[in-house]
Amino acid sequence: MSDVIDGQTRLLGVMGWPVEHSLSPPMHNAVLERLGLNCRYVPLPVLPSRISQAVKGVASLGFQGVNVTVPHKQRVMAALDELTPEARAVGAVNTIVITRDQNSDMHLSGHNTDVAGFTDSLRAGGFDPARSRSSLVVGAGGAARAVVYALLMAGSGRVTVINRTAVRAERLVADLSFAGPGRLDAVALEPRQLVESAQKADLLVNTTTLGMWPHIESSIWPEDLPIPASLTVYDLVYNPLETRLLGQARRSGARAIDGLGMLARQGALALAMWLDEPLDVSWAAGQMREVCARRLRAQAERRQS
Repeated sequence: MSDVIDGQTRLLGVMGWPVEHSLSPPMHNAVLERLGLNCRYVPLPVLPSRISQAVKGVASLGFQGVNVTVPHKQRVMAALDELTPEARAVGAVNTIVITRDQNSDMHLSGHNTDVAGFTDSLRAGGFDPARSRSSLVVGAGGAARAVVYALLMAGSGRVTVINRTAVRAERLVADLSFAGPGRLDAVALEPRQLVESAQKADLLVNTTTLGMWPHIESSIWPEDLPIPASLTVYDLVYNPLETRLLGQARRSGARAIDGLGMLARQGALALAMWLDEPLDVSWAAGQMREVCARRLRAQAERRQS
């Protein structure tokens, strides 16, 4: 990738508010550079009240596509021409693909690569969701919707959504019940309920922000109880890479999977949609993970110094 931006430079980016701390620009640009492509991926801070104008703007400016992050994943949907089944089911878009026909008319399609990103990273971590008899998903926000839908579509058995506000968990179950009839239920998040449910489950996924920097001492799991060694624990939080929950899992002998794999995989899947040439998604995801891991380790070292 040349250091010179010229009239042939293709543009990609990520919309969010705020977006200055996003890892997407460095991880995408690293892959674009290694591919030798004249392409740049830039952060795009967009006020929530301006999301429709921003979508039209990037299309008019010649962008090939953009990622969408909080708080725009739901609001952006109304500004698009088409939504994939995954995006409709989850109720969120994290990737927009912009195409143009011979008359330069633009078509904007909304995708959700979080679904496949989660499933692929779960398998890469050594857990096959198709063999899961019982999964616990903690949280009921947008990330939880992607995870629950991914598990159901991958053939997982019963999925229980656990959330502090039971009504939100019940709403998620109602919205996604079509994807797994009879395989979804919801309960309120209480330490005792979580521990009891985990004894009969083989997968626990944290989709909340508990444990994320700067609140790194927080965990969804009680500190004084061991996690079942037979459980696979997946934490979507990736900053820090080793959350308190993952540390608890490792100390108990359980399999622990961090959320950086999902971030990298969903990014690689999005990049494959935007590029004109074939992309080795597994290779790209590995490169993206490496870049992000280095940055996160450097941030952790600066905080400790």
